[in-house]
Amino acid sequence: MQGQREIWMVAAVASSSLLSSCSPNVEQAKYTVLREQKPFEIRRYEPQIVAETTVDAEFGKAGNMAFDRLYGYISGKNRKETSIAMTAPVEQKAASGEIAMTAPVTQVASEKAYTVRFVMPDEYTLETLPEPADPDVRLRQIPERKMAAIRYSGTWSQKRYEKKKAELKDFIAEQGLQITGDAIFARYDPPFQLWFLRRNEVLIPVE
Repeated sequence: MQGQREIWMVAAVASSSLLSSCSPNVEQAKYTVLREQKPFEIRRYEPQIVAETTVDAEFGKAGNMAFDRLYGYISGKNRKETSIAMTAPVEQKAASGEIAMTAPVTQVASEKAYTVRFVMPDEYTLETLPEPADPDVRLRQIPERKMAAIRYSGTWSQKRYEKKKAELKDFIAEQGLQITGDAIFARYDPPFQLWFLRRNEVLIPVE
């Protein structure tokens, strides 16, 4: 019985941490909804500064590998040894066709390379952000962009992502829009969030 009580206490602490990490106080990427047809939206995103890294790994492993690097950066692994607030979502996209340089993400084309990004809080500019201590973490600015989005809950599997990406592409074609870039997998919740409560999205840039 003592062991069972300890397990339930650990579960309660984890649930409490989960709720606080998903708090509406966590800064999120800013956008305006231009068109809505649930579960789809057309959005205009404001310019963003991101920290990014590229990893050679399969879809399901890339996020975890890259997360450690990026979380290290915002936790003080930088030239100023300062902490930066976590934001949402974490973005992941195929790195094929990108050129090796800096962060959220670029590398020589590879069938299993993915770039993962953390959006930086609005208070920072490229000039005021601390330089990453890890050379595999890069900083860069992303201009304003128009994105088609589909929102869904559930697991982070590649199979589910590919299914939702196909649905979003069909919606884009129905709307008479043109795809202008690669799809992005966006995750808003930590790994310990209950799978059916997660907010996941596929984003595709359009004109």
